[in-house]
Amino acid sequence: MKDMELTNNTSIAVHQGRFFLSAGDANAEGRLSLTVLATKIIDIATEHANMLGIGNPDMASLKAGWILSRLTIGMEVYPKVNTEYVLKTWIEDFNRHFSTRCFSIESPEGHKYGFARSIWLVMDAVNHTNYGTSHLKLPEGSILGEGVPMARQEKHVAIVPVGQEETETKKFLTATHPPYPYTFKYCDLDFYRHVNTVRYIAMLLNQFSLNEHDESMITRMELSFLHEASYGMKTILLRSDDKENPLNSSFQLSDETEGQPLLFARINRKLID
Repeated sequence: MKDMELTNNTSIAVHQGRFFLSAGDANAEGRLSLTVLATKIIDIATEHANMLGIGNPDMASLKAGWILSRLTIGMEVYPKVNTEYVLKTWIEDFNRHFSTRCFSIESPEGHKYGFARSIWLVMDAVNHTNYGTSHLKLPEGSILGEGVPMARQEKHVAIVPVGQEETETKKFLTATHPPYPYTFKYCDLDFYRHVNTVRYIAMLLNQFSLNEHDESMITRMELSFLHEASYGMKTILLRSDDKENPLNSSFQLSDETEGQPLLFARINRKLID
């Protein structure tokens, strides 16, 4: 992952926050946990949007608000417990359908730990469709227009359980682990009363054992949200490890009742020396 210097076009284009990594925000390996990082990413994106006058409070009268559609995080190393780290965010692209927002995770001295890219949609809270962004007016100079040095998400492929391969007509992956059933409960929900992004990440991370987490590090995580999951929904999570590199895993979360895919994800790991 190459180093990158942001262009300081205006004081409003790049927003940043500085955080202390306490033990409560660290994982079992004493590093910044991905669930906490994702929370901070969403928080600072929300804060920046509010500062620019395009946040959820500005759309309350429209009964609409931002929702996360895709998130990709790539890390070279994670901040250690009892140290500080800096999270920067800026808008890469803004069109009438969605907004692409980037992030840099750094040390206070400017060393790049990693990057993230996210795609956001404005959801109509009444009929749960894409409201669009044409009603939002950004202040001049608030779009930086720069990306991050990480690959964009590739197309995700459906995963099928062992024994059901003949039912698929399109390209697919075969699950390499038993199906994982889960019913979403109250603590999985957010303000919109659908499942919170961080809950999905926790579910994915729990598919790996403590030994796997101790012996390897997640270098890349991709999340692609297809449909909302709600309270009481019974789901099935399928996992397919890459045959050539078993440290790379694909996931598919589906509604058990209707079979509708809710989430596609990829997690790439590397062994720790």
